[in-house]
Amino acid sequence: MLELRGVCAGYGGVPALHDISLSVEAGEFAAIVGPNGAGKSTLFRTISGIVSATRGSIRFENLELVDLPAARRAHLGIAHVPEGRQVFPSLSVRENLEMGAYTARARRAWRDSIERIHTWFPVLATRAASLAGALSGGQQQMLAIARGLASSPRLLMLDEPSMGLAPAVADEIFERIVQIHAQSGLTVLLVEQRVAEALHFAQRGYVLEAGRVVLSGAHDQLMRDDRIRQAYLGM
Repeated sequence: MLELRGVCAGYGGVPALHDISLSVEAGEFAAIVGPNGAGKSTLFRTISGIVSATRGSIRFENLELVDLPAARRAHLGIAHVPEGRQVFPSLSVRENLEMGAYTARARRAWRDSIERIHTWFPVLATRAASLAGALSGGQQQMLAIARGLASSPRLLMLDEPSMGLAPAVADEIFERIVQIHAQSGLTVLLVEQRVAEALHFAQRGYVLEAGRVVLSGAHDQLMRDDRIRQAYLGM
């Protein structure tokens, strides 16, 4: 579904990604992990078109994305839920969800989407009329994920969904993500600071360090790798 080959990108002429190659199959749960500053968020911004690739190929369902603007990529079914939640605080929960359903594909699927969203995140149904800014941090993260789902995506990219949350709340968020993938078959690409959880549930993983993919493989392969066990799992 998603394939990157030799992708380079950066900010103001300063490179941040170096020769990135990775692939995500349809229906797969893939994770990208690595230390702070490794380029994980830049990678997501490059896939979604916020940051321009300076070299390489980004293909989504066999369509080359490099020259497509970010808005066009969203219409293809790529939903990017950025780090830091970034909900619209002065809009209601319902209005935030409606903001996510702006593509033609999302509008057609709105009734089914909102029903599933309320099943996965019941608190968003009970607080539909509340301002998003009045929600707790965990509820705002649920809303950010739900707004991505409201776009009826083919690929859901989640950037650090547990960031800044208490451990118990982060656990709940992660459980919901796993549930959404299992029940919907949606393709999920996750950047997550909770490396153990991310690699435990992911079918495929990539390790980024200093803007480069230094390790990749299927779940079992990575969990057996001594470098992963020592550097990220504390074993």
